[in-house]
Amino acid sequence: MKYKDELIKSMKWLGEKDNTLFLGQATSFSGHAISGTLTEVPKEKLIELPVMEEVQMGMCAGLSLEGYVPISIYPRFNFMLLAINQLVNHIDTMRKMTKGMLVPRVITRVAVGAKKPLDGGEQHTQDFTESLKSMLTDTVVVELQEPHQIFSAFQDAYYHNGSTVLVEWGDYYSEK
Repeated sequence: MKYKDELIKSMKWLGEKDNTLFLGQATSFSGHAISGTLTEVPKEKLIELPVMEEVQMGMCAGLSLEGYVPISIYPRFNFMLLAINQLVNHIDTMRKMTKGMLVPRVITRVAVGAKKPLDGGEQHTQDFTESLKSMLTDTVVVELQEPHQIFSAFQDAYYHNGSTVLVEWGDYYSEK
């Protein structure tokens, strides 16, 4: 299967779980490449949010503590920078701060913006994967380089006792 098809298959699988919710901009409506991977997710699981990246990640932390597995969607790594506080200082440290009593399970999808056919420029196409890895100690970061690894990576993220950030590449949606 192709890269985008594997993402659609993965989102459909996650959407079938009773405890999942999908949060972000253009989740219910088309607006970016990730929107096109949510077509098989039940509409009632898609929570459309305004541009408020930090609040979005904070909402996901809270939802996870109530038994949900939220999928937090950031169409560009550059935009997710605004949510780093919640990810690094709350989600990633909660297990340690609570001596294992609270362990958030948040799945974060973030994309390195496509440069083809149109380069979105520096503020839309940066890859902060290595920087993120260096900041996180409890949250798993997975780079989705090839189509064959996508479905199992999302399954692992769902079953993982903790949070996961999955890094996608916008260019691969049409290339691979």
